[in-house]
Amino acid sequence: MGIILWLIVGGVIGWLASIIMRTDAQQGIFLNIVVGIIGAFIGGLIISGGSINSAPLTLTSFLVSLLGAVVLLAIVNLVRRGSVR
Repeated sequence: MGIILWLIVGGVIGWLASIIMRTDAQQGIFLNIVVGIIGAFIGGLIISGGSINSAPLTLTSFLVSLLGAVVLLAIVNLVRRGSVR
């Protein structure tokens, strides 16, 4: 059940981050899931020092994951285009 929850929450987080960064038209559901999961990992590393697996799904962990996904998309935009939108 945990992997299904990761995929669903990762997809939602990736989708919201792509809307915030205005890259929603460029990526599909698979990339949204990947961005959400990697963004959650990045957010966990930045905010909580790497202990993201022990945190339950709360509003705080959701927002940290969203912040990490936005940072990830900003870095990708910076590398691809030379500027953050």
